[in-house]
Amino acid sequence: MLVLVIGLVIFFGVHSIGMFAPKWRERAMAREGSLRWKLRFGMITLIATGFIIMGYMQMRVEPVWLWFPPLWTRHASALMMLVALFFVGSAFIPNSTMKNKMGYPLWIAVKIWALAHLLSNGTLADVMVFGGFLVWAIVGFAVYRRRDRKAGVVYKTSDKSSLRPNIVSLVFAMVSWIMIAFHLHLALIGVAPFV
Repeated sequence: MLVLVIGLVIFFGVHSIGMFAPKWRERAMAREGSLRWKLRFGMITLIATGFIIMGYMQMRVEPVWLWFPPLWTRHASALMMLVALFFVGSAFIPNSTMKNKMGYPLWIAVKIWALAHLLSNGTLADVMVFGGFLVWAIVGFAVYRRRDRKAGVVYKTSDKSSLRPNIVSLVFAMVSWIMIAFHLHLALIGVAPFV
């Protein structure tokens, strides 16, 4: 459990610098250089992710069950993951409706991803990982939206953009979902979502 906690603390700590100390981050990037900062950030993220994976796998050997999710939660989670992947696509495709209206679709994707996995998993390790990510994403989304309101950022309420960015986001979501659900989830995590 300690390995998992260390990984989560490092991951959330590093990824919350821009959220809670943006001026310090800007000064550090100016002092050290953008490339050096990003390389260091990336290395710390990889180490933290490694700790999270190791800690999670250790806790899966002798799981502490908090509840036993019914079978239907897997299907609900699968559908939620399709929605989460749509928000991921919307975050990276310029002029998507979700990005124009909400500003931070990637935060929304993380919230949906975490909630979907909390719904269909009932061990202490799952609650620590996915519950941690859910709380972090809720706080992150709120902080950035509040910062935008103070800065006078206005999101589009009536979107007249073309359908193309949204169709691309949907295609990305569907292709990614098929790859993850039927191949990558089992290969990388060791769990088949529909078995």
